Amino acid sequence: MLDLQNVSTAYGQVAMLRGISITVRKGELVCLLGPNGAGKSTTFKALSGLLPLKGGNVALMGQDVTRLGAERLTAQGIGFVPEGRKLFPSLTVRENLKLGYDASGCGTPFEARLEMIHDLFPRIKERMNQQARTMSGGEQAMVALARALIGDPELLIMDEPSLGLSPKLIDEYFDTVARIHAEGRTVLLIEQNAEKALSIADRGYLLVRGQIAVEGSRAEMLADDTIRHMYL
Repeated sequence: MLDLQNVSTAYGQVAMLRGISITVRKGELVCLLGPNGAGKSTTFKALSGLLPLKGGNVALMGQDVTRLGAERLTAQGIGFVPEGRKLFPSLTVRENLKLGYDASGCGTPFEARLEMIHDLFPRIKERMNQQARTMSGGEQAMVALARALIGDPELLIMDEPSLGLSPKLIDEYFDTVARIHAEGRTVLLIEQNAEKALSIADRGYLLVRGQIAVEGSRAEMLADDTIRHMYL
């Protein structure tokens, strides 16, 4: 479904990603792990059209989308959950969700998709008219995920969703992501919390200094000495 081939990026003269290749097949949950500064968020920016590539290409369902911006990628069936939520703080929960729905080009009526969100996130249903800025960090995280899902995307790409959440909320969040995946959603999870990410992933990649250092199945990743030394 998603293929990155030899992707390289830079900030000015500073190289960030150095020819990385990542594949996410339909129905998989794949995690991209790495320490701070490894290039995880740079990968998210490259995938979402926010950072031009210096080399390589990105394909979605066999179509080259390397030069498409975030708006067109969303319309192509990708749901993005950016680091730090990036909600519109003065808008209500419903308004934030409506913006995500409108950007997606989803053919299902908004109210029908909203019912799905209510089923998946009961707490959000109670806060539809509440401004995003007045919500807790955990609630905002759920709204950001709901905004990505309301357009019924083929692929969900998440950047450090556990950042800033308490251990209890992290458990709840990853349980929700596992449920979304179990229902058939394809997911690329970019995450520093290796233990939690690998607990729900099918496969994984370890990014170190802008290069893929390790890749494999969940079992292979958990058994790898480099990952065990760095994270487990």
